[in-house]
Amino acid sequence: MYLTRHQTPQGSRLALDGAFLPLHLNLEMLLELPRATIIQLLQTLPTTTKAADETLLPPVEAKHEVWASGVTYLRSREARESESDAKDVYEKVYDAIRPELFFKSIGWRVVGHEMPIRIRQDSYWNVAEPELTLVINGHREIVGFCIGNDVSSRDIEGANPLYLPQAKIYNGSCAIGPGIVIIDPDRLRDIVIEMEVVRAGEVIFCGETRSSQMKRSLEELVDFLTKEMDFPNGVFLMTGTGIVPADDFSLQPADVVRICIGSQTLINSVSN
Repeated sequence: MYLTRHQTPQGSRLALDGAFLPLHLNLEMLLELPRATIIQLLQTLPTTTKAADETLLPPVEAKHEVWASGVTYLRSREARESESDAKDVYEKVYDAIRPELFFKSIGWRVVGHEMPIRIRQDSYWNVAEPELTLVINGHREIVGFCIGNDVSSRDIEGANPLYLPQAKIYNGSCAIGPGIVIIDPDRLRDIVIEMEVVRAGEVIFCGETRSSQMKRSLEELVDFLTKEMDFPNGVFLMTGTGIVPADDFSLQPADVVRICIGSQTLINSVSN
């Protein structure tokens, strides 16, 4: 099952496998429910007209929170160590029991498929970070996944780990889309994650990893995120990146970032 969110004259509306669900239904309502109930409900609800692709919105509603995990792949740890003078911080968190978790975005600030992302004007080293993004319900269950792009300013974070919020949280730094795949979490344990960056019509970077290369399990990340916080209407969790370009690479305006996970593709251009 595949959920998408669309703009209509009546406001935003959910579609299931390309056909609109009842008008009153929204994602917050769905994610209040247990996983089994969500699946059962989607299997029985009537659908109506076909949803137009050009009306696609981010599969995140305004009040949803997006959180992110750091240093969950060895490649990410190596990259963070190379950019920072505080190398032991990243080594310690990679090996620690407690993972790195940080707030990435509120729902209304998230951009979706074919919407522009941004790089900070006060940064000279910026990268896209492709991430398997979990969709978690109010009962702390993984309901499905979508694609996330955790756009980051590596020079700002590298200058001091305490600058992490400025490196990660700003307008246009969080893209999620194109929709939500409702899936058994076991099928996410070894899924392929690919990214390419196109500049002036040419692929200037491409990389690939698998979710099986993560040091931590998906359930472990969800457990730590929800230990002392409730998300009654659901939450989105980026699970870290295993694809990091070389140190001499930085995004530029008009670059196009394509991220593929499973059968989904998220495309975003870098705005001026």
